[in-house]
Amino acid sequence: MHGTSASPQRLNATQRSAHIREVVLAKGVELREQYPILKHQDAIGAGILAFALAGMIGSAALYLTGHMAWWACLLLNAFFASLTHELEHDLIHSMYFRKQRVPHNLMMGLVWLARPSTINPWIRRHLHLNHHKVSGSEADLEERAITNGEPWGIARLLMVGDNIMSSFIRMLRAKTWALKLSIITRTLKAYAPLALMHWGAWYVFLGFHAANGIAHLMGAPIEWSATTLSVMQVIDIAAVVIIGPNVLRTFCLHFISSNMHYYGDVEPGNVMQQTQVLNAWWLWPLQAFCFNFGSTHGIHHFVVKEPFYIRQMTAPVAHKVMREMGVRFNDIGTFGRANRFVTKETAEPQQVRAAQA
Repeated sequence: MHGTSASPQRLNATQRSAHIREVVLAKGVELREQYPILKHQDAIGAGILAFALAGMIGSAALYLTGHMAWWACLLLNAFFASLTHELEHDLIHSMYFRKQRVPHNLMMGLVWLARPSTINPWIRRHLHLNHHKVSGSEADLEERAITNGEPWGIARLLMVGDNIMSSFIRMLRAKTWALKLSIITRTLKAYAPLALMHWGAWYVFLGFHAANGIAHLMGAPIEWSATTLSVMQVIDIAAVVIIGPNVLRTFCLHFISSNMHYYGDVEPGNVMQQTQVLNAWWLWPLQAFCFNFGSTHGIHHFVVKEPFYIRQMTAPVAHKVMREMGVRFNDIGTFGRANRFVTKETAEPQQVRAAQA
């Protein structure tokens, strides 16, 4: 296709980005001509949402009636919820019902209900559009909130799968009381009401079963009240059908996303340095619950307005031209560099390798 017409050695970063964008957009146009159904973007978005919600409700019903094991329900619902995350991301970029506020906002509300662990999507819109402007810098609050740029250790492991824990640890680290208060206020505002209920119930679930486990080991079972037991019955069901799936999905998405974005030494506005493609075979168990995010999200930084299912279809062509232009693939060193794009000692060889790859 266009891939061989440009020599990366003679192009600067802006020209390389433009070339990638041109090739990927052309493939999108070609796909829409080949499959005219793809031109019905609003209908496809609404259809995927209906499919995901029906899947979540259906597997919950099968679990509740004893026709499905708890772990199968949890895994299936994590997958269906990952579809709604991709839809939310497309909605944030106004890809469905752009000029029709009612269906657009209805979709925003429904994808939030499917993922009650997350920030209010109307608030996230501001954070995410800001992420595209300042990706990889300290001002990129969205990526920093999911641990991009953190050195690996116990704190990052706790933060990567738990939004509230991430806020809590950042609050503890804040230098001044004013900053601590600001983090608490922002967290309560962004996560009310669904995520506060979701994570609150998750902590109750963990605490209750941990207490029972310890008491059992000590040979002194706890005599819970009938009210507590009936509340826990509801929470236990919620843990299988909605809470557990979203905890799993959150961990997978945040692990992949925070490590495929670079942080701290990225040139402002240089899309070539913002992301890598993470599609190593051993990441498949994680990709399964964030809809192949590591493989396709980098494409989105070059071509913002293509919906997620088109990105999946253009990926082979996109990956070819991205590789030719020097975008990194499976730069596993990022785990040891706290997501820095380069270290001073290895800057030169890495840039040369990236250009030659």
